[in-house]
Amino acid sequence: MNTISYKTVSANSATADKKWVLVDAQGETLGRLASRIAFILRGKHKPHYTPHVDCGDNVVVINAEKIKLGGSKSWTKEYVRYTEYPGGKRVATAEEVMEKHPTRILENAVRGMLPKNRLGRELFRNLYAYAGSEHKQEAQKPQKLDINIIK
Repeated sequence: MNTISYKTVSANSATADKKWVLVDAQGETLGRLASRIAFILRGKHKPHYTPHVDCGDNVVVINAEKIKLGGSKSWTKEYVRYTEYPGGKRVATAEEVMEKHPTRILENAVRGMLPKNRLGRELFRNLYAYAGSEHKQEAQKPQKLDINIIK
């Protein structure tokens, strides 16, 4: 038996085949969409997935303001932040966040599904979310991806 053919292939930054992907978020549920985007950003859909390397694709999300939230989450889900001053706790509902920053809900959901380390911060930089149907990555020619195919 030839054992040379059984070598494990480990991706690195030079061999990672990074592509640009376009995802339309219109009518999609927040959690399901965020988990599939995190899956693509991480590179788990590729045969040469390596856990410690950024081998995922760059994801451009359009129509982020048209995401659905299940049940009563739009007025009961709270986003809490702290200003670092005494009594500086700020609480906003999902409706309030969507009015001011339509892409922030999706970004927070995807960030929470990525690793909490240097690699996760690097992977998050590969996400480009836009509220409308226009985006600034036309030069990269992103390919439209049906997000429901990814499991």
